[in-house]
Amino acid sequence: MHPAQHAPELPTTGAHLNHTVVFASRRRLSAEFLAAVLGLEVGAPFGPFLPVDLGNGVTLDYYESNEPIQPQHYAFLVPEEQFDTMIARLEALGVTHYADPGHTEPGRVNDLFGGRGAYFDDPDGHNMEIMTRPYVRP
Repeated sequence: MHPAQHAPELPTTGAHLNHTVVFASRRRLSAEFLAAVLGLEVGAPFGPFLPVDLGNGVTLDYYESNEPIQPQHYAFLVPEEQFDTMIARLEALGVTHYADPGHTEPGRVNDLFGGRGAYFDDPDGHNMEIMTRPYVRP
């Protein structure tokens, strides 16, 4: 192990999400798209996977598939001070964002739970969400 690297902390209680696979028709395109929007980097390939490390111990592992992609939903809690930059990145990429998950309010953001949020499609139609406050659950 390189001196600058350290082993990740292991959970002492409960279960922690470590990674999930995101199916894509072109893994590099999709991974680079999301990394560009969120201001992250695409990691080195790991077997058939191309990872995007979210910085909280969770990795999205992009996997290229020749099968039709079934769109999923991925929500990202982002810092308030980076939200406008992310919206600007979407606009620069020519990607429409929406205030709602059904994509009926183009070019708008929501103000749920005292924060701001927006939805957008990735290159394979996955419904991505950025939000500055987590949902309040009863």
